Amino acid sequence: MASWSEEDIPDLGGRRALITGAASGIGYEAARALAGHGARVLLVDRNEQAGALALQRIRALCPGAQVEFLGLDLASQQAIRDFAARCLDRGEPLDLLINNAGIQPLSTRRTTGDGFELTFGIGHLGHFALTGLLLPLLLDAPSPRVVTVSSMVHGRARLDFDNLQLERHYDSQRAYNRTKLANLLFARELQRRIDLAGLTLKSIAVHPGVARTAIGRNRRQLGRFAPGDYLISVILSFVMPFLGQPARAGAAPTLFAATAAEAEGGGFYGPDGFREMKGAPAPAVVQPAALDAVAGRRLWEVSVQLTGVDYSTLALRARQRLSTA
Repeated sequence: MASWSEEDIPDLGGRRALITGAASGIGYEAARALAGHGARVLLVDRNEQAGALALQRIRALCPGAQVEFLGLDLASQQAIRDFAARCLDRGEPLDLLINNAGIQPLSTRRTTGDGFELTFGIGHLGHFALTGLLLPLLLDAPSPRVVTVSSMVHGRARLDFDNLQLERHYDSQRAYNRTKLANLLFARELQRRIDLAGLTLKSIAVHPGVARTAIGRNRRQLGRFAPGDYLISVILSFVMPFLGQPARAGAAPTLFAATAAEAEGGGFYGPDGFREMKGAPAPAVVQPAALDAVAGRRLWEVSVQLTGVDYSTLALRARQRLSTA
């Protein structure tokens, strides 16, 4: 494909987008760009103060931008259900859902209020539940897309379904890698189920390469540091900026997947430069762990059991399509 950039985003007037983790970093940059091209954008984040500042910045950069902030803690399944219910009550079709939020965990294992390992509970189970609950609004849009942000490190992980919550042998990087593998498996399995249902929704995964974001600074909000956590934060906050590209460039694969006509359902996109660390959006390498369709289906089934969200809307819409064909 020709080198794609933010300037290639088409007019998004009349389209509605929701982005998690939108108060900073890649989520913020995606929100800014979509709003700047006419979309109505819902910025969603657990940090309400940062969300308010993000709104101010976007409105200053894009006069007339249609942006709104909504607070949501993806670590709480009940909060996700309440949030989705409010969105459904509005009854407005959702053209674009960007599952972007995530954390770089601490060296001590932590859990959500529901008892899930925190990284997996937020990054995968939170987005799995949110996507399923918002599915009716997505399917009411003419050409909806779900974009899920994974990472290059997905290939360093394997899912052990007997220790999915890392109750044994916990390691923070292992937790992060597994969650990013789960993101990619989820995106691909969702597209498989969409195809079986014969629907127009596209599920696309992306990774930002190496990007300078606030993920290192945000670790402070997760709890008390152990000695090793100080070193990790130094690396994330001071060393990575010299290796990575700005968050604005890191958001390009997300924006490509969200808006480009050539972005394919079931695809995976990242930077096209050396080792996919930087560059313009292009098809990315899917490592063997994410090609395991059996693992993808099993992860889906386990996620349904853990969240209670069963995606029955997919089957319902498929039956409606067949009855009117």
